[in-house]
Amino acid sequence: MDQPRYSIDDLLRVMERLRDPKHGCPWDLKQDFRSIVPSTLEECYELAEAIEHDDFPHVAEELGDVLFQVIFYSQLGRERNLFSFAEVVHTLVDKLLRRHPHVFADGQIEGVVDQRIGVEAVKDSWEQIKQSERSAREQHGLLDDVPVALPALPRAQKLQKRAARAGFDWPAADPVFDKLEEEAGELRAALASGDKAGVEEEIGDLLFTCVNLSRQLGVDAEAALRRSSAKFEQRFRHMEAAAERAETPLSAHSADQLEDLWQQAKGLN
Repeated sequence: MDQPRYSIDDLLRVMERLRDPKHGCPWDLKQDFRSIVPSTLEECYELAEAIEHDDFPHVAEELGDVLFQVIFYSQLGRERNLFSFAEVVHTLVDKLLRRHPHVFADGQIEGVVDQRIGVEAVKDSWEQIKQSERSAREQHGLLDDVPVALPALPRAQKLQKRAARAGFDWPAADPVFDKLEEEAGELRAALASGDKAGVEEEIGDLLFTCVNLSRQLGVDAEAALRRSSAKFEQRFRHMEAAAERAETPLSAHSADQLEDLWQQAKGLN
């Protein structure tokens, strides 16, 4: 007999049971809003990794783990009379209807808009609506709601995109290449002067400019760096395997030998 398929109500009940003060799980009972944030971030990155590897069975599993985080926060909110899962869903649906007037006529789920618009028009409308929402929250600056807790790379991208909407942007990619050379020169100068704080600052400026160049070229800097990191990892593992076959640890190889191993690994992928 096939096992019955569980529903979102079953998931909510499981979460309620896990947090039951008398019969629940000691670990789950110990958690609060702040303590599960690291788990939330980890689950999101694991989802991203599964997607990048086209590992769709794991994508489904990781989506479940991310959903569980939402359920966990909702249970904590309900226990403290702050909000419930139903309110989370309502707020989300309400926001989606409000931000997609080109799809939902009169803000109704079944309301149909006959006239189609292009992607750029959708982006412009989206930003106008979000700006109205920021103003309602008395966040009048373009950068006011860019989360400080975002990882540095995606936060840099988001800050730059927001500034670009106000016209503060490079006109094309070529000037950004010039800026990269300028920042590299300033980094060399800081190194030559022995200014440790200056070196850190100039490294930051160089990275920030690289993000700007990625954006100008239509490349997601976070995704590009993740791919490069994965490529480096794969090639380095090839080097380790080659060293193991030669029964000589990598640390015992000369610089020239390491370069040869690296070139061999590059030739494989």
